[in-house]
Amino acid sequence: MRVRTRGKKTWQKRRLSGRVADYEFALPADLIASRPLAERDASRMLVLDRRSGRVEHRSFRDFPEYLDPGDIAVLNNSRVIKARLLSQDRRIELLLVEPVGPREWICLVKPGRKMRAGFAFSIAGAAARVTKVLVDGSRIVEFDREPDLERFGSIPIPPYFHRKSDNEDEIRYQTVFAESSGSVAAPTAGLHFTSQLLSRIPHAYVTLHVGIGTFLPVKVERVADHHMHAERYSIGEEAARTLNAAARIFAVGTTSARVLESQPAGPIMPRSSSTGIFIHPPFAFSRVGALLTNFHLPKSTLLMLVCAFAGREAVLAAYAEAVRERYRFFSYGDCMLVV
Repeated sequence: MRVRTRGKKTWQKRRLSGRVADYEFALPADLIASRPLAERDASRMLVLDRRSGRVEHRSFRDFPEYLDPGDIAVLNNSRVIKARLLSQDRRIELLLVEPVGPREWICLVKPGRKMRAGFAFSIAGAAARVTKVLVDGSRIVEFDREPDLERFGSIPIPPYFHRKSDNEDEIRYQTVFAESSGSVAAPTAGLHFTSQLLSRIPHAYVTLHVGIGTFLPVKVERVADHHMHAERYSIGEEAARTLNAAARIFAVGTTSARVLESQPAGPIMPRSSSTGIFIHPPFAFSRVGALLTNFHLPKSTLLMLVCAFAGREAVLAAYAEAVRERYRFFSYGDCMLVV
């Protein structure tokens, strides 16, 4: 298949793969960052030119150099909630995933066997009851009052950290521009930004509340058989105006990219909706002109999105280079800019 890069005369051959196994790569465990660097913007930044496949090794602090006049960086300003709850006797654990009604949440639960429909318990200062067991094993839990997340909840850091969340995570697993509460995982590409760096670049915000579906393992053999859970998003009036006037859009993170690429053809309009868009090769991007993102898990939907943007062979070659150069991977790791 021949794919043309928007705005360029260069053409590039890409081999497409529909097998999940083709998005595997080897990663030494000691490259998984379980703690952030002392300074947010001190991360390394691998820069991949998707036209030539050329790789540069830079610092994230160099990011503003890549924006030309008229370009705009688009960031997800969703705020991570303290969604992980433990009962007082520590026998029951909930992860709040998504609100579905007044005081009703879709939850992941432990232990699953005892928490059948009708099971009642106390947690986070509220009385709770399982009202429904969903097909995927999650539960709908109804509370008699809003659970007190600030007092009883904790930040739901990724399981590959192999530790409990602490006070540092309450600050660092949150972007400096986080505003609209609703995510159960951080939009991690935004974690590198400081207020000072943001002041140096033109930028706009969209909101996508990151759900657990983005990070669930892909359990099918064929990419096309995977189903994405829908996530709530919004685009404000000011952001829509700014995006429509932009020469090129730098999507900060896969979540921002998914919001933008979910929009119908024509000018971007203010809206609040949800998207279950699954971006993987051979998806043709129509909104995003450059992508800043962290390094993602093997065989993940996030890695597939990056491969759709830059080509699977080029991305996996860049990942191999990042491993050789000992970049830090995943949520608290270094970043990658694809231009």
